[in-house]
Amino acid sequence: MSGAGHIDPSNKKVALLIAVLAAFLAFSETLGSSAQTEALSRNIEASNLWSFFQAKSIRQTTLQTAAEALETEAEMATTPEAKAALEKRVAAWRKTAARYESEPEKQEGRKELAARAKVSEQKRDRALAAYHQYEVASGALQIAIVLASANVITGVAFLMWAAMSLGALGVAFAMIGFFAPTLIHLM
Repeated sequence: MSGAGHIDPSNKKVALLIAVLAAFLAFSETLGSSAQTEALSRNIEASNLWSFFQAKSIRQTTLQTAAEALETEAEMATTPEAKAALEKRVAAWRKTAARYESEPEKQEGRKELAARAKVSEQKRDRALAAYHQYEVASGALQIAIVLASANVITGVAFLMWAAMSLGALGVAFAMIGFFAPTLIHLM
């Protein structure tokens, strides 16, 4: 029998479960959004670094080609002064081309730019992996909330067990996303 104002005690437990699941869902969604933003930011950073790398490569190739052409001219120079001036220019261009290859003090040589871009790509990939884990966690938690709510209406015990199982799965994926996003590859 149920009287007016009587609340089934099992519904209180389900309500508490729903509240806990909703809290974990909020965390998962927030962390997922942050991971997605981080991935986009790191992707842009990597793209910019690779563009800078490409620009340095073009400049380096242009200077090397110009130096080779000027060397040919220097060989045909008619006066020692002209030859010395051309050789000085070739040396300066070769020095600049070498600086384009590696510039450790500024971290802007091709070698350093490639290393920086690869680090950004790794950070991007880790953030994307975390984002995917959080997405799976959020989906499992949302379905768990629906199943727990359906349990309140129908009283079918299986729905409660399914909600708890999916909730645990959702929390597990959120933890994987936070601590070891590359542990499981889903997408």
